[in-house]
Amino acid sequence: MGKSRLFISFDFDHDEDLRNLIVGQAKHSDSPFELADWSVKEHMTGNWKDKVRDRIRRVDQVMVICGEHTNTATGVSAELQIAREEKKPHFLLYGRSSKTCVKPTAAMPTDKMYNWTWPNLKALIGGAR
Repeated sequence: MGKSRLFISFDFDHDEDLRNLIVGQAKHSDSPFELADWSVKEHMTGNWKDKVRDRIRRVDQVMVICGEHTNTATGVSAELQIAREEKKPHFLLYGRSSKTCVKPTAAMPTDKMYNWTWPNLKALIGGAR
């Protein structure tokens, strides 16, 4: 079975270090996922939502890394909304174990935030294939 193609949504202003960690985990030989085009790393101008929608359409699943300021990251909420519109499975990951992490404003009350552990990642990503 092939690896799941994953779109990573994260708060570019505060949590780029977390995205870098997931990039490293994707390189593990037993990783169940590969990273496709993750969040647009340019200021939200012009047709950025169209670019994101195109990228999300080409993945199997969307991972939202939640940090301390994710509720103020409008791009993360827009990406989550686009994932829902495109009917892509998604999950929220608790990005910082020693901090209070928050969901994006577009998250549903039923969207659970999962602890960032290797077994959780494997289960969450493997379940979407």
